[in-house]
Amino acid sequence: MKRIVLLLLPLMLLSCSEESTGPETPTPVRPISSGELALARANTSFGITLFRSVAASTPDANIFLSPLSVSMALGMTVNGAAGETWLGMRQALHFADMTQSEINQSYRSLLDLLRGIDPRVRLDIANSIWSREGFPLEQAFVDSNRYYFDAEIRTLDFSRADAADIINAWVSQMTQGKIPDIVSTPIPDLVMMYLINAVYFKGSWAEQFDAQKTRDDIFMTIDGGRKNIKMMNRSGSMRYHQGELVEIADLPYGWDRYSMAVILPRPGVTLGQVRDALLSEQWAAWQSKLQDTEMDLQLPRFTLEYEVGLNEMLKSMGMERAFDPDLADFSGINRDRKLYITNVKHKTYVMVNEEGTEAAAATSVEMGTTSMPPVMRVDHPFVFVIHERNSGAILFIGQVTNPGE
Repeated sequence: MKRIVLLLLPLMLLSCSEESTGPETPTPVRPISSGELALARANTSFGITLFRSVAASTPDANIFLSPLSVSMALGMTVNGAAGETWLGMRQALHFADMTQSEINQSYRSLLDLLRGIDPRVRLDIANSIWSREGFPLEQAFVDSNRYYFDAEIRTLDFSRADAADIINAWVSQMTQGKIPDIVSTPIPDLVMMYLINAVYFKGSWAEQFDAQKTRDDIFMTIDGGRKNIKMMNRSGSMRYHQGELVEIADLPYGWDRYSMAVILPRPGVTLGQVRDALLSEQWAAWQSKLQDTEMDLQLPRFTLEYEVGLNEMLKSMGMERAFDPDLADFSGINRDRKLYITNVKHKTYVMVNEEGTEAAAATSVEMGTTSMPPVMRVDHPFVFVIHERNSGAILFIGQVTNPGE
């Protein structure tokens, strides 16, 4: 039995349309602008680098990431970064020498391009920013994320017992229940805000597998074990490439605007060798070599749920300052408070069967402060003293029971 290992590079980009079979004839796609292309390339490079970094820490585990979800959550966050913190985040996100304006406009333009690109595929995305009640946000930060990322901006009393439940209910709703929670309860006192992205994807194969041809089979696990699985079978013309390291089948959904690439190591090639070869340039080269080929494909039915903390991976990619309470500069979010990223959490779900694929992802960027100032609300009668601090001499003393103008 040939060993089968899947490396999934999901194209979970955006739309807010309901699931639909769509019209019979595909509509033409407008040309991609240079800014959109630059952002798409940056996202591809970021996604592959992130995948390799995560796999380096857990090389034998199942992994499933949504690079776009992580990029979108951090893309909102970078609107509040300044100085070296901004440069580090731009480097980690592979934005090269793009300005903040170019980054934002590219996101906006790409979102507009991808909405409704394939009515036969459901692809939803949602962004939100949740700030602690009493913690003000800079208006420019709010405006940028509302316009460029369609972000919902919400204020919430994080001390409420159900505060995390409220945020998690939003995430669950936006992922059709596939990601039921992303924020832990209770919310720590020093956490000031969450920037959250949610993605939901549901697509039917352009040519579905016949469920009657699915058979019981054996999957050889990475540790040499044997696992009983359901193996789907399909014959026909598919985009395919066979090289020295891998063989690849690229399976389209809907109108072929989205697809899944299944990358299988050749006999004698390890999964680690494939990961080592998987760079942006190699990915593009493999894609360029795909050709329509009459073939038989045997693909396991599978479901994965995955969760990972991305702090260390993002630090290694250039974002060290963003996580440092002393060096981080997020003055674009709140110029009076010292903010830093305390946690980046990523959760995903995917189910692949004869009909197609259902997948979801959520990414939260948790931002905290080194200290939480007390909130003093002067809303009832009070005493006040005007004094000289060095000597302690009181110059004036009084009380206010009914403040005038």
